[in-house]
Amino acid sequence: MGDTAKLTAGGGDYEFPMKSGTLGPDVVDIGKLYGKTGMFTYDPGFTSTASCDSGLTFIDGEEGVLLHRGYPIGQLAENSSFMEVSYLLLNGELPSKDELDTFEFTITRHTMLHDQLRQFYQGFRRDAHPMAIMCGVVGALSAFYHDSTDISDPEHRKISSHRLIAKMPTIAAMAYKYAIGQPFMQPDNRLSYTGNFLRMTFGVPAEEYEVVPAVEKALDRIFILHADHEQNASTSTVRLAGSSGANPFACIAAGIACLWGPAHGGANEAALNMLHEIGTPDKIPEYIARAKNKDDPFRLMGFGHRVYKNYDPRATVMQKTVREVFDALNVSDPVFEVALQLEEMALNDDYFVEKKLFPNVDFYSGVILSAIGFPTEMFTALFALARTVGWVAQWNEMISDPGQRIGRPRQLYTGPEKRDYVPIAQR
Repeated sequence: MGDTAKLTAGGGDYEFPMKSGTLGPDVVDIGKLYGKTGMFTYDPGFTSTASCDSGLTFIDGEEGVLLHRGYPIGQLAENSSFMEVSYLLLNGELPSKDELDTFEFTITRHTMLHDQLRQFYQGFRRDAHPMAIMCGVVGALSAFYHDSTDISDPEHRKISSHRLIAKMPTIAAMAYKYAIGQPFMQPDNRLSYTGNFLRMTFGVPAEEYEVVPAVEKALDRIFILHADHEQNASTSTVRLAGSSGANPFACIAAGIACLWGPAHGGANEAALNMLHEIGTPDKIPEYIARAKNKDDPFRLMGFGHRVYKNYDPRATVMQKTVREVFDALNVSDPVFEVALQLEEMALNDDYFVEKKLFPNVDFYSGVILSAIGFPTEMFTALFALARTVGWVAQWNEMISDPGQRIGRPRQLYTGPEKRDYVPIAQR
């Protein structure tokens, strides 16, 4: 018999089995807590609750560790590609060359959207937020691709997974093109996943679009760094929606809706807005002083992280990448100079070092995306594009789990006690 955890509650002593994972803290299995004690646990935000078993991603926030299928994120971002990481998350192992070639070929041949979906875009206002468009279009995919929505069929799940990963760049690029009034650009099968997205976003029919290698690599790294992040809010939303048996397109649309929230997907936009507020490098000391003043509402956005109590491991790669992009594009905007000098000053300031307020991935990604030419309202859409593979992998893992059950969180009821209905004339 394995280890158990003892609980004293309501005058009784109880034992519950413990489980150990490959890495990370042990967990207490409280599945029979209510049956034994008549009580539930209370954990708003589920910050101390493991909702599932998962072999995809491991995070140790105290040590600044992020692993995908056991591989450190730094190694993947430096040496791999988004397509290879996508294969890894979906299949559990890095692919051989033939396997990767086949996977990339499959994804490339699924990038086009059903032509009727072009008319779907015309139902939105031109100033609609890209995330509103993505929620609607992704949710509508099940009406066009209902030949792969039988979630009990592994082949259907595989086809749906490939379709979602492949079509997300097309959907996001079309949302951008629609907003600025330019014609949609069809995918080009000769380009890489990331290069194709850049062309569909910034290319025009009147001339050839030239992909800048440094920009393509930087965006590919951003996609890798956002591919999956364990059981966060949007991933848990996808799993909860999927637990009811909903089709994968609806589940990913639910994830997009959750990611849209500023507390989840809007951090890089907030970081860039802060840099614009600071404006010029000479004002940095003033704003750093304000950030240290607990009575001042100003906060340095893009520094520190809820999960990582040490340095964000994803930020290490981006630190180098931001300079590569600036050099390739000859960036001279003072806002980007503010970013570089603010980073240097904060990393060498005892206050920020002691409180472990290091620049995180959102600080760097916002700066890079802006330098490439993306407007801030597209930032969260790019996040959703990259995170789709993580959502799909998590959804597949959940559906394949024989112990999977529909999600049903409990509550602590604080409303009125039972009372009798009073006719309206007597109130």
